[in-house]
Amino acid sequence: MRAPIGDFDHAVPAPDCLDELIGPVADAVRHWRGSVPADQIVHVDTDPQWADTAAFVEHYGRELLEQSANCVVVAGKRGGTSRLAACVVLSTTRVDVNGVVRRQLDARKASFAPMDVATGETGMEYGGITPLGLPEGWPVLVDSAVVDLPYVLVGSGRRRGKLLVPGKAFTEIPGAVVLDGLGV
Repeated sequence: MRAPIGDFDHAVPAPDCLDELIGPVADAVRHWRGSVPADQIVHVDTDPQWADTAAFVEHYGRELLEQSANCVVVAGKRGGTSRLAACVVLSTTRVDVNGVVRRQLDARKASFAPMDVATGETGMEYGGITPLGLPEGWPVLVDSAVVDLPYVLVGSGRRRGKLLVPGKAFTEIPGAVVLDGLGV
């Protein structure tokens, strides 16, 4: 199959390659119930040496820079309570942690979660975290600009491989909250 965006040698509907995905991501695809059919979520095989955004778009297509999103884990704290959430923003922006995220999580302080917390809590590899298959109950804060794109490239849970996800599908991820101005 030809990937809907980018220049990839190998693209497969995610439900047809569950063995290429880590457990929680494979389960999320397997049990997908959104209005966007699961087979429109596409897995593309990529080399981990090109995983970082700048190198990735140079290798797989410069147009991907405007069609890629990063998923980062943040921690919001109030008193002695800490709450984790995922934030999905276009790769050309950064997460407004101290504004939009802090207010959305009703936190006194918000910051990026340490790498060991992000990977330990998600079961995903750093640099490959994806909003599909996150722990139950996590808020998934999605910038409205992500939702507006026909397809968005995000991590697959591993540094090898990416997912191409229709923008509309991000609204149907469990815990999703679409926010204007999350990415600045």
